[in-house]
Amino acid sequence: MKEISELLDLLNLEQIEENLFRGYSKTVGSANVFGGQVLAQALSAAINTVPPDRHVHSLHSYFILPGNLDIPIIFQVDRIRDGGSFTTRRVKAIQQGREIFLMSASFQSDENGFDHQISMPIVQEPEQLVSWKDLAKHFGEFLPQTMYDFLNLDRPIEFRPVELYNPAVPEKREPFRHIWMKSIGEMPENSKFHPLVLAYASDYNLLTSALLPHGKEGSIPKLQLASLDHAMWFHRPFRMDDWLLYAIDSPSASNSRGFTRGNIFTRDGKLVASVAQEGLMRPRKQPKEN
Repeated sequence: MKEISELLDLLNLEQIEENLFRGYSKTVGSANVFGGQVLAQALSAAINTVPPDRHVHSLHSYFILPGNLDIPIIFQVDRIRDGGSFTTRRVKAIQQGREIFLMSASFQSDENGFDHQISMPIVQEPEQLVSWKDLAKHFGEFLPQTMYDFLNLDRPIEFRPVELYNPAVPEKREPFRHIWMKSIGEMPENSKFHPLVLAYASDYNLLTSALLPHGKEGSIPKLQLASLDHAMWFHRPFRMDDWLLYAIDSPSASNSRGFTRGNIFTRDGKLVASVAQEGLMRPRKQPKEN
């Protein structure tokens, strides 16, 4: 994917019956469906059953089974509640009769009320930084092949990391990361598409942040990494074709699980969304020698 329009097509699900939708997949370099894709598609299915004056304010989801890239995904929406101010939906993502993903999402009409937020971290501006593809271009000969392929992959989102490191030289670091991101290409005016693309992008950079204190981010091919659950809260309006800062930390890792959090800010400092995720992270089992 080179333009955001291709991702929007992927998130524009086919309705096959009332409360039933069909989606398709594209690889992001992994053998299974990218978690951010099924997350965003499930949210898209829910949005299709909600009045347009109600906007998603939170979602809570579980990744149950790996998704098959070659098989369509069926999204079944349960209309749990339509209240005076809030609407609740539950979504099941199904392949070959088995649930691979579950989501609950809540929507709310706009209201006035109390308003406060934490401050955005002070970091370099995105214009002072280089993108993943630029890193691959300039440092490709010094990178492991798997890292080069990951950085050089065409994506609908541009990522510009604030902190740089040499993956060929393992180094234990504090579990904090800051990354600027925005869509490649202009987004539609329809506000419903921006949370979908942010949900997609939010699955990048999270779980690997839990590897930073262990000096293992350059050893990803030797590790089994998988998102287990993912929660998001949408606080304020934003646009995905403007730069957003993803400020991530990892408070804990234990029992082969890493826990990560993220706050997402506009470049003028507005907190627009928060994220939490726990994922599996453990060494891959090596084949036994004969």
